[in-house]
Amino acid sequence: MKTIVTHFAPDLDAITAIWLVKTFLPEWKEAAIVFVAAGKTLHDTSPDGDSDVLHVDTGFGKFDHHQTNDDTCAALKVYASLDKHDEALERMLRVINDVDHFREAFFPNPTSDVWDLSLGSIIDGFQMTMVNNPLGMIDRVMDCLDAAYKMFQNKVWAEKEIKDKAVEFTTKFGKSFGIETVNREVVHVGQKTGYVIVIRKDPKVGSIQIKSVPRDDIDLTALYEEVKKQDPDATWFLHASLHMLLNGSTKNPDMKPSKMSVHEMIELVKKIYG
Repeated sequence: MKTIVTHFAPDLDAITAIWLVKTFLPEWKEAAIVFVAAGKTLHDTSPDGDSDVLHVDTGFGKFDHHQTNDDTCAALKVYASLDKHDEALERMLRVINDVDHFREAFFPNPTSDVWDLSLGSIIDGFQMTMVNNPLGMIDRVMDCLDAAYKMFQNKVWAEKEIKDKAVEFTTKFGKSFGIETVNREVVHVGQKTGYVIVIRKDPKVGSIQIKSVPRDDIDLTALYEEVKKQDPDATWFLHASLHMLLNGSTKNPDMKPSKMSVHEMIELVKKIYG
């Protein structure tokens, strides 16, 4: 039986290395996971001497990095062995490498509570709450890594779509854009990169999202009143913040989609907030 070996109390790097092996090497998907003291190997054997045993983040073998001062980690070493190019995965692994080298100390406002909700910090919590169930902890973290990888994929995709497909326009609040895409992440990426209002129409279901950055001087009430007149058969919801006008949401699948196009909505926003 194939076996993956890592150290007790596995950290983000060790668990990510295991996740990479099980996700991208099908023959290792059902491999057992066993633990040894940090730096040790299974039964004190050679770390790379058995083709059915992989040591990750321990043992000073090909998938360990503690024998060198290089800027790398176990996960990056596993990724290099896969012989693939995946921008989303590479960007995700760069973050994991930074965390493994404690570069959180150089993150913006590193003592902010927001970092305590990051996956690395959550794993630190698991080390205390699931100390007697390390395999269960690894399963939970690998689910999180599946989700994180999907988000990195959507982020890379969103950046490309904004560059290639977004229709930019200007309002009195600042630069904005409209786009037709199924990728919801374009809204988040757009607002994080300086766009004040983002309009997204989902071509698959016909729904429209209009979101602004949460600035006190922006109020989408006038737009809400106008779209109800122009598109009365659609379901429109104005969020209490007055920064989100929604015509569809995974939280409410019963909403009726809009017949308005992205370009029609852009012109309406420009007319009201130009």
